[in-house]
Amino acid sequence: MDARLLLVCSDQKSTDVLTRILSEMAMAPDHVLSLSEGIAKLNQKQFDAIILDYHPSPDSQEFLNHWRKSSKNRNTMLIAIVDGEFEARPAFGLGANFVLYRPLSVERARISLRAARGFMPRERRRVKRASVDAHANVAYPGTHEILAKLGDISDGGASLVTHQRFPWATKVYFEFMLPGQEKPIRVSGEVAWQDATGRTGFRFIDVPQASRRLIQSWLQLQGSDSKPQATEMTIKAEIKVPPSEPSNAGNRRGERRFPCRLGAEVYRLGTSVPNRCTLTDLSEGGCYVETPSPFAGQSGVEIVVRTSQMKLKIRGQVLATHPGYGMGVRFMFKDASEREEILRLLAVLAVGPSIDEVSR
Repeated sequence: MDARLLLVCSDQKSTDVLTRILSEMAMAPDHVLSLSEGIAKLNQKQFDAIILDYHPSPDSQEFLNHWRKSSKNRNTMLIAIVDGEFEARPAFGLGANFVLYRPLSVERARISLRAARGFMPRERRRVKRASVDAHANVAYPGTHEILAKLGDISDGGASLVTHQRFPWATKVYFEFMLPGQEKPIRVSGEVAWQDATGRTGFRFIDVPQASRRLIQSWLQLQGSDSKPQATEMTIKAEIKVPPSEPSNAGNRRGERRFPCRLGAEVYRLGTSVPNRCTLTDLSEGGCYVETPSPFAGQSGVEIVVRTSQMKLKIRGQVLATHPGYGMGVRFMFKDASEREEILRLLAVLAVGPSIDEVSR
């Protein structure tokens, strides 16, 4: 079943951009022109996401009040469209999970909506997932084929256990056989999430009928033994301070993660030797550091990021090491101000796909 979206927008240009992108993603929103029509929709149906063309006005506030009190939609993801001069942090204060700025950029809106789709409940749990003991041959443009272990599979996607990091927004090709079957399954997909422990979740894109039948018949045979696995990101996708620190890498998978590529310097605690690296998959609790010479597990590190908007210095601890590629780091906050710096950076990342670095 497709995700259910409500689009509340009276601006034709913004509507055209959004409907074009959503159509690419095979999503058709319920579109209303007025906030009053939007309120009526909130009372009638449950949605997986709401896209609101927000203006600071009593009518917009009334819509938000109805949304927060709605028995059907108070936990529904909110994507807010705001003016260019509207700061990101107040936008998140409205309760927005993602922010789009007017005038809408097709490319930036596409990236934000693709990221948002992975966090929609219907996308995360469209069907049950079953654990599987099998391997897959995996390939994508520009690389050699690799062999990866399947973690689990559903009718709509699968997870892999591998130290390979996959590019976002790139079609990935799979070939595998499920236990007890003699015919290969061939599908293509795209990355839905990646974490620092070597797991990657994929959403299937192209599934030939023969391959779909093989997957469905295998899933049916699992019967009552097939239990949903927590492989898609089970998240509270708001950028807000949680009541406690994540205690391990498994918990960090429950945080909203932003794909990014930020140049940075990483220092082993107690040394002054900088190591140039790239930060990816940033969340409030940690990040992935791409470097050919990762530090040993449990090492203390200090990461310095300089952008045109800010300079960020934060300490952390290495949780996972992938020799030749990088390491997963959990942030260790000294006080609330350091956490606020991370929130500021996440707010900027939520707006667009890139951040300009200050030249060194």
